Amino acid sequence: MKKRNDSKVTEFVLLGLSSSWELQLFLFLIFLFFYMTVVLGNLLIIVTVRADAHLLQSPMYYFLGHLSFIDLCLSCVTVPKMLGDFLQQDKIISFSGCLAQIYFLHFLGASEMFLLTVMAYDRYVAICNPLHYLRVMNRQLCFQLVFASWCGGFIHSITQVTLVIQLPFCGPIELDNFYCDVPQVIKLACTDTYVVEVLMVSNSGLLSLVCFLVLLFSYAIILITVRTRFRQGHSKALSTCASHLTVVSLIFVPCVFIYLRPFCSFSVDKVFSVFYTVITPMLNPLIYTLRNAEMKTVMKKLRKKHVASFCHIKG
Repeated sequence: MKKRNDSKVTEFVLLGLSSSWELQLFLFLIFLFFYMTVVLGNLLIIVTVRADAHLLQSPMYYFLGHLSFIDLCLSCVTVPKMLGDFLQQDKIISFSGCLAQIYFLHFLGASEMFLLTVMAYDRYVAICNPLHYLRVMNRQLCFQLVFASWCGGFIHSITQVTLVIQLPFCGPIELDNFYCDVPQVIKLACTDTYVVEVLMVSNSGLLSLVCFLVLLFSYAIILITVRTRFRQGHSKALSTCASHLTVVSLIFVPCVFIYLRPFCSFSVDKVFSVFYTVITPMLNPLIYTLRNAEMKTVMKKLRKKHVASFCHIKG
């Protein structure tokens, strides 16, 4: 255990997902594949949206591009460190590195929650008020909503880091996870953390729950509207809402489970953490592309364009 002269902890030991060397090698290969899928899948969506003028002008795809960027960055906060730890015995992270993980994890995570709420509002306007959709969801408003999502994530993240950085740490230093997060870190503090855990619930837990309930209520209204107009050709809207609801559930259910119950921890917490930081960013591109005919059409056009350009250069 490394400490400063004033007996404050300077680093933590991550227990990771397993202590078995053979299992760690297997997990390394699995999560390396997951990580490559996350990076390539989200980059594909970003490039597709940016390359097509029609998609770029569409509010829904404008938000989708930002969502993919957040998922790409979110996976980079925890997965590279986890992959490196699979290949070494000592899984150590510095105190400053731990704070950095907490900051970026909550900054990107909260920004994604706010952005998903914005996307729900976008679908509500598109389906319930289609004649005024483009006038309401103009370019300036879309930019302001995205900017507000990033600002909300920043404020939330700064609050989380402030809760942790003021706590005294003098040992133990073992974190029962593969990355640093507030629930595990505050349990290592050398002081009573009751107030801090209550603040964590009111910040992260209630934020996740309120956003989740607002989203469910919004999509319930949308689905009711879609059902009444289904015979008028709104199957595309139904498919889009189903995709959004799937993504929302994959993101919010783990967050509500982890952050809405202080003072206790379960072994299944790691499973939910994997879902939130790895599985969801990997599945988002698949959900949005496989269930979206417009995205698949644009991707086919881009592929044909690049193949034709390659053949022209080669010829």
